[in-house]
Amino acid sequence: MQYDHILIRYGEMALKGKNRKHFTKQLEYNVKDQIKPYPNAKVERTRDRMYIHLHGEDHEPIVEACRHIFGIHSFSLAIRTENEELAIKQAALQLLLDNPAGTSFKISCRRPNKRFPIDSQEMNQRIGAYVMQNSEGYPVDVHHPGVEITVEIRERATYVTGQKIKGPGGLPAGSSGKTLLMLSGGIDSPVAGYLAMKRGVEIEAIHFHSPPYTNERAKQKVIDLAQTLSKFGAKVKIHVVPFTELQVKIHQEIPFGYSMTVMRRMMLRISERIAEKHGILSLTSGESLGQVASQTMESMHTINEVTNYPVLRPLITMDKSDIIEIAKQINTYEISTRPYDDCCTVFVPEAPKTKPRREKVHLYEGTIDFSAEFERAVEGTEIITASPSEEAPAPFADLL
Repeated sequence: MQYDHILIRYGEMALKGKNRKHFTKQLEYNVKDQIKPYPNAKVERTRDRMYIHLHGEDHEPIVEACRHIFGIHSFSLAIRTENEELAIKQAALQLLLDNPAGTSFKISCRRPNKRFPIDSQEMNQRIGAYVMQNSEGYPVDVHHPGVEITVEIRERATYVTGQKIKGPGGLPAGSSGKTLLMLSGGIDSPVAGYLAMKRGVEIEAIHFHSPPYTNERAKQKVIDLAQTLSKFGAKVKIHVVPFTELQVKIHQEIPFGYSMTVMRRMMLRISERIAEKHGILSLTSGESLGQVASQTMESMHTINEVTNYPVLRPLITMDKSDIIEIAKQINTYEISTRPYDDCCTVFVPEAPKTKPRREKVHLYEGTIDFSAEFERAVEGTEIITASPSEEAPAPFADLL
C-alpha cells in the first residue's frame, strides 16, 4: 500500500504548556536529522502533531528511524485526503482492504476542525457503513478490533491511519541541555547515555584511550557505540583523550590499592576541563552503586570531590541484569562485549580500595606532580563525530 505521510504524536511534551514550542522545535530538528538520507521527505510541525510528507520515499526505513527518536509517543503511517466526506470514506476503505480478509475493524473519528459540518459520532457511522457496503469479510468489532482506523479531521486536511506504532517516549534529545558522557566501551556507559537522552539531554562523549595497552579496535568500538546512540537523537561528538602517559605514571607512582581511585579522579578532572571548554554543563557516568570497587559510596565520595560539576548517574540503583536488558534492546550489548580492553581494564590492582580515604589520596596527589601529563592529555584530545546515517562496521570485520 502506498502511504503518503507519517503522523507523529507527541508524548510528555503535550503537557509542557507555554514551553511546548521549545520541545516540539527540538523534536522537529531531530526528526529532520534522522531522515536526511531521504531527501524527498519533508517535515511539518504543528501544535498537536508532526507530519512527515514522504513524497515517494520508501516509508520502511523512515518508520524504523521514528522508532528510536525520543519525544515521539507514537506514530502511524497515514493517507492524507481533502476534508471531503467521500474522499475520507475511500481512504478508510483503502486502508482496511490492505489487511487480510477476516480482520475486524473499528472506526475512530476525531474532529479538531470544528468547521467540518459532520460531528465525530456521525462520521464514525457514515464511514463504517460505507466500508461495510464496499467490502466483504471485514466484520465490525468496537471492543477488540483487529485494526482501528483512526480519522483525524484537521484544518487543512484529513489523515486516515491504521496501526499505531509505539515510539520511545521521553523528551527530544537536546531539549534539556547537554552532558558529557564518560563512554568507556563497556556495557553500562552507553545505557547511561541512552537514559540521559531519553530525558531530553544531548550528549557528547569522552573516551580515554591508552595505546598500546588499548588498540584501535577498542577505539572503534566506542565510535560504533556513539553511532548507535546517535540514532536516538542527533550526531554525537566523541572527545578521545590520549591517556597513556598519565595512566602509566599513576600506575608507577601511586600505591597499588589507590591507583584506581587516583585514575578516576584524573578522568573527572579532564572531563570537567573538556566540558568547560565546550560549554557543557554536566557529566554523565555509567556507575551503578556497589557494582565494582570504584562504585562504592565511599569511592564515589572520594572521587567526586575533584569536580564541581553535577555528575548524572542514571544507572545508580539498577541491577546489572536490568542494565544488560536495556543494552540488548538498544543494540549496544553486542558492541560492548567485543573482546577489546579499554583503559579501565588495564593496570587494575588486585585489591583496589573500596573505601579509599581522602586524606591518603590528598597525600599521594600532593607529593607527585601530574600537571604536565594532565595538560598534554587535554591538549592532545581528538574530536570524532558519529552520525546516525553512518553504517557501523561488522563487529569483527577487521579480523577477516
